[in-house]
Amino acid sequence: MALSQSDRGVPRAGGSLAMMLTLADSRLPVGGHVHSGGLEQAITDRLVTGVDSLREFLIRRAATAGLVGASIAAAVADGRLTPADAEIETDARTPSPAARTASQTQGRGMLRLAKGTWPQHDWSAHRARPHLPVITGSVGAVTGLGGFETALVYLYSGQTGAATAGQRLLALDPGDVAGLGVELVGLYESLAARAADGLADVSDPDFDILAQRHEIRDMPLFAS
Repeated sequence: MALSQSDRGVPRAGGSLAMMLTLADSRLPVGGHVHSGGLEQAITDRLVTGVDSLREFLIRRAATAGLVGASIAAAVADGRLTPADAEIETDARTPSPAARTASQTQGRGMLRLAKGTWPQHDWSAHRARPHLPVITGSVGAVTGLGGFETALVYLYSGQTGAATAGQRLLALDPGDVAGLGVELVGLYESLAARAADGLADVSDPDFDILAQRHEIRDMPLFAS
């Protein structure tokens, strides 16, 4: 049954969990079918070779780039940062040009999805290629999610995207990869709580190097 225009995109009581699940779906334009979060290059460089090293990669990524992006998303969702200011803060925390491009490419996909899903909302505060955490924060606000929930969505979707890429590239057992997601739930919740408390400014130069190396590789399977 088709939804009426009045029903489309209108948050309902008790719908936050369903919206979180929808936004974390890997089939979204920002999901694991397109972006590996640096994992493709890490596998090429033999930094990730199996489930154990994939776990370490996910933990390290979540505690650095994941936390930073989640804190931006939470601040936008809670109204502590405008989209324009959030873009500046994200640029300042993303030194790698390749990583910035990847974030903006994913953000453009999320903005396109948001405009189609909530056409009644004014998205003009966003530039054509917003950073992913910025538009994620705005989508969280529109759907009624708070900063913690929005940060959790950002962390979870980014991590599952990388994990899915690892499963495909290394031909891992899907059950083992799914088990990693269950194992790391507590970490994601803890990081989301930190993200909701204020902007993070941690960094890991190795991820910047992976992003730059990936950008110049021949025939990559993933966009980042």
